[in-house]
This record gives sequence, C-alpha cells and structure tokens, in this order.
Amino acid sequence: MDTDRKRKQDKRFKIANREALIGIGLAVFNFIWWFAFAYGLGDRSPENYTYVFGLPAWFFYSCVLGFIVMVLLVILVVKVWFVEVPFDEEEGEQS
Repeated sequence: MDTDRKRKQDKRFKIANREALIGIGLAVFNFIWWFAFAYGLGDRSPENYTYVFGLPAWFFYSCVLGFIVMVLLVILVVKVWFVEVPFDEEEGEQS
C-alpha cells in the first residue's frame, strides 16, 4: 500500500504514462497512414498503377514516404514533448 502511494506521487510515472500514450498514438498514426495508402491506392489492377521513382505509388507513399514521415515525427516528438527522467530512486524522490 505504501509503495502504491509512493508510485502515484512520483512524477516519473506520470511522465512515463504520458510518453507511452504518445508512442501508442504514433504507432496508430503509422498504421493508419500505411493502411490508407497501401489499400487506398493499391486496390486497383496493376495495369492501372501510377509510379513514383519506379515504385508503385501505393508502395512509395505507404512504405517509403511513410517511413520518412514517421522518422521526422518521432524526432519532433522526442525533442519537443519527451523529457529526461532520472532512474535513481533518490533523485526521483528529491524532485
């Protein structure tokens, strides 16, 4: 019981939960991006595909561009919203 109370008072758990939710949001966004382009543009007959840099447009936008967008989003999120949290128990209690 006492450790549960300490855990709830510790700011590190609140920060970790917020950052975990941000990570889940990024993963969901990545899946929606991939699914929308892969199945939105890829449901046509291969004879009707358009190509970007020699790749089918559905593949380029879902896999190549999606990867680049996600890398940039993760960098942005980590620099803007993530904070450094001390792992030492003593440091966490002093904060």
